[in-house]
Amino acid sequence: MYNKGLSGWVKHLDFMILDLIIIELSFILAYDIRHSGQSIFDNPTYRTVFFVLALAVPMASVLFKVHSGILRRGYLREFTSVLQLVFFTAAIILAYMFFGKISEKYSRLVVLYFVILATVLVYTVHVIWKMILIRYGRSNSGIIRHMFLITTGSMAGDIIDTIRNNSVGMIDITGMALADTSDRVGEEINGVSVSSAMKDVIDSISGQWVDEVMICLPSEYETPKDILRECYLMGITTHVALNMDTNRYSEREAGMVAGIYTLTESVRIVDGYEVVIKRVIDIIGSLIGLAVTALLTVFVAPVIFISDPGPVFFTQDRVGKNGRIFKIFKFRSMYKDAEKKKELLMKDNEMQGYMFKVDCDPRIIGSGPDGKKHGIGWFIRRSSIDEFPQFLNVLLGDMSLVGTRPPTVDEWEQYEKRHRARLAMKPGITGLWQAYGRGEITDFDKIVDMDMEYINTWSISGDIKIILNTIPVVLSGKGAK
Repeated sequence: MYNKGLSGWVKHLDFMILDLIIIELSFILAYDIRHSGQSIFDNPTYRTVFFVLALAVPMASVLFKVHSGILRRGYLREFTSVLQLVFFTAAIILAYMFFGKISEKYSRLVVLYFVILATVLVYTVHVIWKMILIRYGRSNSGIIRHMFLITTGSMAGDIIDTIRNNSVGMIDITGMALADTSDRVGEEINGVSVSSAMKDVIDSISGQWVDEVMICLPSEYETPKDILRECYLMGITTHVALNMDTNRYSEREAGMVAGIYTLTESVRIVDGYEVVIKRVIDIIGSLIGLAVTALLTVFVAPVIFISDPGPVFFTQDRVGKNGRIFKIFKFRSMYKDAEKKKELLMKDNEMQGYMFKVDCDPRIIGSGPDGKKHGIGWFIRRSSIDEFPQFLNVLLGDMSLVGTRPPTVDEWEQYEKRHRARLAMKPGITGLWQAYGRGEITDFDKIVDMDMEYINTWSISGDIKIILNTIPVVLSGKGAK
């Protein structure tokens, strides 16, 4: 029998409970220091913060993955994770005070003392509890698992290091066999003995204490089914590694789809709860954005109509996730016949690749025949006001707040196969290119690289950072044309 253990945030429930206790305690102490020994429980205004913290701590744990790899990470990374947790909870407290219009009832020093105390105490408890788990927890009830490794000589060192670095001392590699040679029996690789040749693996396993067998072989090697069968008969758990192709950039995961056991391969595999959180953030953000859009429409719509009578909003077919076609909404910043004149300007395209952009674009309202005047259309585009109606696309689910740029249909049709991976996720109103390279990066392949970097490293906290970085970029008009 193999104990798979807990997965996701559940396996770190102990840390989450400790964090909640310590953060609540820190708030009590902060109040006590500021108010010279008065009890926080006698003040109903402060008591409500307890309920706010009870929600903020688990929310921060999930959003910022505060406990991801907690047993493996070093002191500096631990400290930065604790800072994320504490500053997020403090931000929630301040937001509660502001939106509840009760900030004048709270002392700013209480919040300051809380941040200092919570950071020190949570960090200290994390370090101590990790030491306890690593030093003592693995020696109880036979938690250390004895593993026999089957691999190749060229891979052995890296595989051993990977297992040790990620098992936090819970796995002891007791022996090894090399599939590519039998001449190294008796040698040691990174402290692990090559204890048998492949033909003698079963005899070697049956003669020692082995809980599990790990098979890590390159794709050109066949999985030793006879060893798997014999291990099953002996009740020994076996693991066959799936990611041994060194030229793969995708992620793989074994699981079940519609009742069928599968090996799933994708550019990026994310947890379902993360997708739900991203969608919730999109809905909240789009509702706020649409409220601003409604206000802007009152002022922008008449100006657009007077400057060039016709529709105030511009719609166009764009390509979304995995090739889905949808209608994108924008405030119209160009003359009504702009699309017809695009072909005439292709020779002036500043982008290298399958995107179109020109500096002096005469199709923009008020730009003049040579496109050099800065009229109302230029202002709408430079200030990104034209993008605001896209919050409707976010609410409808065609787009996300953060993602990759949605291409036009003609751009999409010209893509090479490798370019299509940039739409493995929903396109967004903003993204890495808009936040960090807006208007300055004109090489399409570089934009694709940034999009793939976003997809491969995606996280909720990463989306929040991009949104926060986009705001000053938009306000300054940097890179907009």
